[in-house]
Amino acid sequence: MTKLEQYYNKFHEEHRLTTRHGRVEFTTTLSLIAECIEKIKAEKKVENQNIKIADIGAGTGRYSVELCHQGCDVTAVELVKHNLEILRSKHENIKTWQGNAMDLHFLPDETFDITLVFGPMYHLHGDENKVTALKEARRITKKDGYILVAYVMNEYSVISYCFREHKIGEVLDKGGLSPDFHVISTEDDLYDYVRLEDIDRLNQKAGFTRIDIASADGPSDYIRRELNEMTEEEFQSFIKFHLATCRRPELLGAGSHIVDVVKKL
Repeated sequence: MTKLEQYYNKFHEEHRLTTRHGRVEFTTTLSLIAECIEKIKAEKKVENQNIKIADIGAGTGRYSVELCHQGCDVTAVELVKHNLEILRSKHENIKTWQGNAMDLHFLPDETFDITLVFGPMYHLHGDENKVTALKEARRITKKDGYILVAYVMNEYSVISYCFREHKIGEVLDKGGLSPDFHVISTEDDLYDYVRLEDIDRLNQKAGFTRIDIASADGPSDYIRRELNEMTEEEFQSFIKFHLATCRRPELLGAGSHIVDVVKKL
């Protein structure tokens, strides 16, 4: 069993996107997917049931199940067997595969209108592995399709781990930060963190052009306690605030997650 599988066998992935800060991420990301769906429906004159979506790194199926409930034709790929079993127990109409984002040989070329890559980039180290996964997503997506890719952001990790948890000395001692405070991850680390320029470089290598980009959660991970203290009315106002500001360039790299919406060049 890999370190990643051991982690997700213990991590409550099913719960994460139902917390208030998780709901911010889920609502924002779902709105980006919805915009792509509406564009496809307008361009192709089709309904949801004719839209094929691949969810690569599907976890326990939070997005797969929601999109299936909306009537889309969903195929989910997940590496961790434990997560896949939970996903399969939720919805029998979702086609599922256990597999790695870097090798999707079981999925044919140019099949999907929308491909989601929401988990793999968190855990793949180095440009070569990331680009391999991006090119596999590119291969299985139709020429006029959309690919949505999620990343975990560098500055959030430095602020939340190095400074908030008082780990800066320990990280510096082991050589875990560059002089400009970019996290230096190794294969032994569970996560790999990026900046916007890293995403731009990966897109160029993978042959993508950007359609949209947004911070999935903005400041929500920094104010978890405050979110939990809000009334539901206050929380819904925060959601509206975030949806109105999530594309602002000065905020893009500050949250913990970003979603890049791209097409093939």
